[in-house]
Parts: sequence; C-alpha cells; structure tokens
Amino acid sequence: MHLSEFDFVLPPERIAQHPAHPRDAARLLHVRPDGLANHAVRDLPSLLRPGDVLVVNDTRVIPAQLAARRGGARIGITLDRPRPDGAWQALARNARRLRIGDRLTFDGDATLEATVLARAADGSVALRFNRDGADFAATLHRAGALALPPYIGRPAGPRAQDASDYQTMFATHDGAVAAPTAGLHFTPELRTALEQRGITIVTVTLHVGAGTFLPVRTDDVSHHHMHPERGEITATAAHAINTRAGRLVAVGTTSLRLLQTAADDAGTIHPFAGETDLFILPGYRFCAVDVLMTNFHLPRSTLFMLVCAFAGTERMHAAYVHAIAAGYRFYSYGDACLLER
Repeated sequence: MHLSEFDFVLPPERIAQHPAHPRDAARLLHVRPDGLANHAVRDLPSLLRPGDVLVVNDTRVIPAQLAARRGGARIGITLDRPRPDGAWQALARNARRLRIGDRLTFDGDATLEATVLARAADGSVALRFNRDGADFAATLHRAGALALPPYIGRPAGPRAQDASDYQTMFATHDGAVAAPTAGLHFTPELRTALEQRGITIVTVTLHVGAGTFLPVRTDDVSHHHMHPERGEITATAAHAINTRAGRLVAVGTTSLRLLQTAADDAGTIHPFAGETDLFILPGYRFCAVDVLMTNFHLPRSTLFMLVCAFAGTERMHAAYVHAIAAGYRFYSYGDACLLER
C-alpha cells in the first residue's frame, strides 16, 4: 500500500482551533454501511443500543514539552514514556547536537537537570533526570507545557484554557503526551444519558506517546514502525467487556488499538499491562471492536489508515469528502464520526 492512497485535501479553515462548548455540542457523522447521517455527539445514546459497552481511555495528559539547554544550544524536548530503568524516552529537536553524557538544564526550573544516556536514529533520546516520582511530577508541572499538536496555533504557546480543554472528563492516570481526543466530547450529562439508555462505560488506559505527532515517512506504508505506548486493561474491565450483552464500542483509536492488542482470535479481551506498537492497515482482521467513535484525522496519517482499515478506504474517503463539504471541524478539537462496519 502506498502513502498516497491515504491522502486528501483539507482546507485550512476546517482545522478546529478550539473545542465545541459544551463538549457534546460537537457534530457527529454517523458512517454506516448503508450511508451517512449527520448528528450531534449528544445524540450518541440514541445511536447506540442497550447492552452495548462503551470503552473510553482514562489517560491524563502531562505537560511533556520542555525547553532544554546544553551550553548555549537550545534543545526542544518532548517526553514520550518512562523506561524500566527509571530514565525517560523522549523526542528531541536538534537531537544531532546531543552526545551521550551531555547534561541538560531546563527553562522554568533551574534545578532540573538531565543526562543523555542514549541516542536513536529516529531522533529520540534516553534521558535520566535528577528528580523522580512525585518530585519529578511536581517539577514537570512547573517547567513543562502541553505538547499541543502543531496545527493548533497559539501565538505564545498553549493558553491556560487548554489545560482543561485538552483533558477528557475521564482523565485519571498521568502519562499521555497527547489527549485521546474522541473522549474530549463527553460531558457528565452525556454519561448519564448513556447509562440511562442501558449502555455501560468501561475505562482502559493507553498513554498516548510522542510518536503520535510523527509523520509517516515511507512510501510503502507497511514499512512504517509505530512507537510503543504503555497501556493497561484491568481484570475488572476485561470481565465487564467480555460479559456484555451488546456490541463493543471503542471511543478513540487509542482504545481500539489497546483492545485489539489484548484480544485473542475469538475476540475475548484479556487483562493486559505492557506496551503496544500495533499498526493497523487495511486488511487487518478486527476480532473484538464492533463500532468506533473517533475524530477526523490528518491525511497520510496512521490514524486515517486505521479508520480506513475499520470501515473501508473508499467509504472513509467519501465520508471525509462529505464532512469537508458539510463544514465539519477536523482534528483534535474538531468534530467526531461514529463508524459501523
């Protein structure tokens, strides 16, 4: 498969710069095998069925973007994930300037330092900080900033409002670099309406990594390698999913990838704690998830490839053409679609 198969033209004005308020006022394009229908996210209870299980990602976004210095050189650092040895894997701008053993200092907290332990060809580095645990988390909130996607323009970085706008109502476990954006559309009122409809909401955790911002650079997309991301499905969550009476509905591509990682060939979800680098392309066999709610994604991205795998490439191109013509808002702060296979 070639990268060009997943390209489309998106007018810049269709890229959302701010979320809908209230969140469930965002639009929702229902993509069914028999056609398309325009709705609002608050209509979700009527589009799902009693007995369905809705799986949401409860990761919480951390201020993962740091401004570092090595001598007079400025280095942009975006934390990716902690390593088993206590160091952090991170993406580095101007990584070619870094050498193993280099010591970095950081804007925002003069006492925070890190040592470069390793460099990789993809521009990532391993860093050991002089803080850990709760002390490091508190320091990060002083020195770090949200790593908003580059298509969200902020003249002087993220606004204070982004600190709440870019978290879902389910956010519980710190660790994500980017928000699981389909979950941004939920409100307490929508949750109540779903539960009154007989729909169960189950939480899982996938910490979205810095690799989500990286473009696919290979023309043959099968040669692309996903950055691993940490996730967990508890035994309680797996039981609730496996004993459902209805369909399994994934809220977001992150929830879907974690569920498919933990599923066996019969579609049974097993408890899981570890990393996943699952890359889903057309031709992939979905054995667990029946319905996917997700935002509108970038052209030529792994996320658009995933939705094409789920609902069909031709159908998704047609859905995006409709969404653009109908004025839907795209990307992280944009509208959503509900995909049925």
